[in-house]
Amino acid sequence: MTSVREVDLLAERAHAGQVDKIGRPYIEHVRSVAAGLAPLGDELVMAGLLHDVVEDTDWTAEKLLAAGIPPRVVEIVEAVTNQPGMPYEEKIRRITADSSATLVKIADNAHNSRPDRAAQLLPDKRERLAAKYRKARATLWPAASRADVEAIVRIVNPALLAELGEVFGPASAPAGGPA
Repeated sequence: MTSVREVDLLAERAHAGQVDKIGRPYIEHVRSVAAGLAPLGDELVMAGLLHDVVEDTDWTAEKLLAAGIPPRVVEIVEAVTNQPGMPYEEKIRRITADSSATLVKIADNAHNSRPDRAAQLLPDKRERLAAKYRKARATLWPAASRADVEAIVRIVNPALLAELGEVFGPASAPAGGPA
């Protein structure tokens, strides 16, 4: 079994030299996604670290398996990997067929939606991506439990917490509270 630390090092090597849409080292994005998945277990953390490796590097699912990545982690990575010619909305619907892939995509979406990151984009791109990510959340979030979505969002992008009530309704009052 490969450790989370070993997977982190693999992701760091795989994404070496890559930058994201705002010019930050790409490894920061995958580490942020993985951090949001930490409360849900090592398998999801590993998938978060590797979620873009097949899509954006020369790594393949077969190479990941040969490197000792657990098969279930590779399945999750494949589930969130873009398929050529598949529209984004269809990809999101496909992802929701796998509960673990759904959680990885929720963390990815939350990080991509951070206000501090969006503020660094040109206004037209910022608005287009905000609409795309919000529409994706409308499909992704109902496919997961409120508790899991909230755990991820609290870590990755607390600005999205207000949106939880729109999707799931108001949070229930804590037990023992006023009647």
